[in-house]
Amino acid sequence: MSEPRKIVIVGAGLGGASAAAALRERGYTGEVLLMGADPHRPYELPPLSKGVLLGNTDEPDWVHEEKYYAEHDIRFTPGVTATRVELGARLVLDDAGGEHRYDRLVLATGSRPRTLPVPGGDLPGLYTLRSLDDSLKLRSAFAEAERVVIVGAGWIGSEAAAAARTHNADVTVVDPVPVPLANVVGETVGGVFRDLHTSNGVHYRLGEQVAEITGGPDGVRGVRLSGGEELTADVVLIAVGAAPRVELAHAAGLELADDGGVCVDAGLRTAAPDVYAVGDIAAHFHPRYGRRIRVEHWANAKDQGAHVAQNLLGENEPFLASPYFFTDQYDENTEGPHIGCEYRGLADLDRDRLVVRGDLKAYDFTAFWVTPENEVSAAMNVNQWDDGDALARLVDERLKVTDDQLKTGNLADIG
Repeated sequence: MSEPRKIVIVGAGLGGASAAAALRERGYTGEVLLMGADPHRPYELPPLSKGVLLGNTDEPDWVHEEKYYAEHDIRFTPGVTATRVELGARLVLDDAGGEHRYDRLVLATGSRPRTLPVPGGDLPGLYTLRSLDDSLKLRSAFAEAERVVIVGAGWIGSEAAAAARTHNADVTVVDPVPVPLANVVGETVGGVFRDLHTSNGVHYRLGEQVAEITGGPDGVRGVRLSGGEELTADVVLIAVGAAPRVELAHAAGLELADDGGVCVDAGLRTAAPDVYAVGDIAAHFHPRYGRRIRVEHWANAKDQGAHVAQNLLGENEPFLASPYFFTDQYDENTEGPHIGCEYRGLADLDRDRLVVRGDLKAYDFTAFWVTPENEVSAAMNVNQWDDGDALARLVDERLKVTDDQLKTGNLADIG
């Protein structure tokens, strides 16, 4: 396969920027166009719900210094949105009137916050959290708010609740689930996060639905629950998940998976010639799991972006990395407990059993999810930092284990 003359990357988040950088690191000398709708240069998303929202910093973690793109001959166009892809003509059109022919195309368009389909769900003054500008606006709002309602008890909702409490707001989190994060870590570990937040003063309304966002043209007043009660608020944050930005891919005729992502093979290729997808939108066939998975976390975008470069240049290597994410909620300066944790792997909560090493109530433990075949499908270390390499090996190599080994043994010696 001859080296492509021009590679176009649509989406200048972490996935797209990592792909552009990896191409240059591999010695690619052709043209690289990195097109991004965000007005800022590429940045990482985790600090938006952590350090930036807390007020510890005014900037995210930039993927590269501002001068990097010019120095590496990467044509970076911020604030430009791709509007159409013509697969047959190998052409990308944008909203600035540009037409860009490609030899290889990478779609890295990321996600957008989901909206709440209830009356008032489109009122002015509702907050979501996805971009740097979102984070800065929400931080200012938290600093002035007396009462905050957060709709959604997932990772973004939980981290935002911690930030709002740090700004001394009265915080209520509403979600129809019985326990925060139950769909990711199960009810036992989810209960640890519930206790963490209640110990820090957060109020939960779990098992309840939002029926309406109340307010008017002048802004939001609060939320009305399905039982009729209204929770008044100065700030309402909608944190009910993210939707992959696949409109461009779908309009071009690319196949979408049941989870809404763009279908790609183990090497991150779509069925269209020379078109790849990475990050949040990639419904990737993962050889270890034998099925498609779509992962919306920081490490996945970073690693897939770096990985796809070699395949753009003629290789066909499968992407094998395990899903990974981390969270920090509260810190040593808060009066209540705090959590820092990492999660590796992909648990099947309907099938896998939970094994805990350490003390859940003390927020000092490692949770393992173990398959019926006695292999570790996922591991989460909470306020424990010594076993990261061992946990990664257990998950990646699917080593046979016993519960006693996980609870009390030397994890590095397993296998």
